Amino acid sequence: MSHPEPSAPQPRDLPPGQYVPRGWPVLHYGPVPKFRPKDWDFRVFGATASGEQHRWSWEEFDALPRVRAVSDFHCVTKFTIPGNEWEGVPGTAIVELAPPAPDVTHVMVWAEYGYSANIRMSDFLTDGTMFATHHDGERLTADHGFPIRIVVPHLYAWKSVKWVRGVEYLVKDRRGFWEERGYHNVADPWSEQRYSYQEDEGEAPPL
Repeated sequence: MSHPEPSAPQPRDLPPGQYVPRGWPVLHYGPVPKFRPKDWDFRVFGATASGEQHRWSWEEFDALPRVRAVSDFHCVTKFTIPGNEWEGVPGTAIVELAPPAPDVTHVMVWAEYGYSANIRMSDFLTDGTMFATHHDGERLTADHGFPIRIVVPHLYAWKSVKWVRGVEYLVKDRRGFWEERGYHNVADPWSEQRYSYQEDEGEAPPL
């Protein structure tokens, strides 16, 4: 991950080590996927309450009720984009539509090309966490995750996965793509939880 150039002046209410860059840098692993609405779907699977998989086509998902929230966006490469207005389907709505089993503790968010990020259920249900379709009043661009990305604004942005295709309910935590490659399992920017070597007891998945 590269480090965009900072701009000045910098706000005071940033997490430790963060700065505000010029513009909104584009960072991701691999190519930008092509969106094919007829083939696209969103699935919730794993430890669901019914034991069944839940599925929405693009038309069905795009018709779900959406909410709006304003939040900052903190990238682990140390830039922060303040004051983003996101619009999308909240995590709380997903668990209402596709209830998890009682013993679910985490979710794995899956995206195109098998990319993934694990998130605690408590973070998934926090106000502001949503599957965003719009940013600052406009549809997401392809570079920033169109048609949907999850936004978990209180965590480092690698948890805010682009090009999401599904959610897996987990009864036992396990690491996602970047977490398997040395990044922190929890990713709280206010505690500078950037790397796995910083993990305290209870923050890492069981072996």
